[in-house]
Amino acid sequence: MKYKLGWILLFVFYSGLAQEVKSITKDEVLTKVKESNNTLKMAEQDVLVAKGDFNQTNAILLPNISVSHTGIATTNPLMAFGSKLNQEILTAADFNPDVLNDPRQIEDFATRVEVQQPLINFDGIYQRKAAKAKLTATELQSGRTEDYLALEVEKAYMQLQLAYKTVTVLEKAQETALENKRIADNSYKQGYLQKSDVLSVEVRVTEIDNQLQYAKSNILNASNYLSVLMNTDENEILKPSDSLAITSYANTTTVNLSENRKDILAMNSATEAYRQMHKADQMAFLPRLNAFGTYELHDDEIFQGQAQGYLFGAELKWNLFEGSKRFGKSQKSKAEYDKSKLQLEQYKSESQLELNKAKRGFKDAENKLNLTKLALEQSEESLRIRTNRFKQGLEKTTDLLLAETQYSQKQLEYYATIFQHNYALAYVQFLTKE
Repeated sequence: MKYKLGWILLFVFYSGLAQEVKSITKDEVLTKVKESNNTLKMAEQDVLVAKGDFNQTNAILLPNISVSHTGIATTNPLMAFGSKLNQEILTAADFNPDVLNDPRQIEDFATRVEVQQPLINFDGIYQRKAAKAKLTATELQSGRTEDYLALEVEKAYMQLQLAYKTVTVLEKAQETALENKRIADNSYKQGYLQKSDVLSVEVRVTEIDNQLQYAKSNILNASNYLSVLMNTDENEILKPSDSLAITSYANTTTVNLSENRKDILAMNSATEAYRQMHKADQMAFLPRLNAFGTYELHDDEIFQGQAQGYLFGAELKWNLFEGSKRFGKSQKSKAEYDKSKLQLEQYKSESQLELNKAKRGFKDAENKLNLTKLALEQSEESLRIRTNRFKQGLEKTTDLLLAETQYSQKQLEYYATIFQHNYALAYVQFLTKE
């Protein structure tokens, strides 16, 4: 009863799976990831943030222009006299001491246009250079994120291929086990086998059923992960359009770490940003030269402007001492710059170490691939011989089951090694990609 129930569950599961399967190529996955992946979208937003910071530094080149309209009413002697003067309505009678000391209420509505134009701001120039270096670093890091996701797609796609290949192997093993069970049942009925031999065959069939169920779950897991990468419907069951196969490659022993790798260039740009910020803090000790100007319209009625006037000039300002604040800021930026140089060297060393490990890992996977292929061929031949002898009643049931189990294991091991080989190669290529 338990055996039949397991078959029913597997049938229902596989039927539901087959109804929703969607074939997809690796190129299609990569295209959808580039279009819709949330990690890439966040990286793009990081670039926009850095670009916004850089655009803010345009303030050291472009003027600051503002317009205001102000209305006042006053009996303050000085303000009243000045308001009349600004409105150009002052008369001789307004110089009467009684009128000057105790004026009536005066209304003044002023429209003012103010312009401030930076001329020489050395610290601002270096702050702009630092913002530009930061923007470059963010753009490069965004590109490296895209490279990483391409590697992740490669891995996830191969995992899906491996999952389907595993199901294929186990389904074939299931067919073989069921055929062995049929032969064992017939032999038992004829008195050639004991009940314990038949039970051993049934146990093997059950084991394969369990393995097959887990393998199909792995298809769902791998498919869901690809859907997450593509930011698509996770209810779709994906199937790779091609099967898992050994990836061809050129010699990987001669490849070296490139200084032009995007993440290393990003670290260089980040270090340059710290250097420019330190220069900006040093330049803060120098004076600043700024131009300014105003244009004003005055009237005793709102939004009118019968009287007008302008003012322009320039200011050279030098902050000589700010309670040692600038000294501390310069000291901090110098330490951050020195730290960033150390981080860059450390990152290069760790990247070289990782590349060396990846190259050795690929070589190990290559050797293992050759060994597992040989072992697979040997186990296949052993199974063929023992199966023929079992059909003739010349082989023990336990020996046949052992040979069949070993062949299935070697098949699964071989395809898993292909996955390891291909991913090791892809990882080496990722580490050396410019």
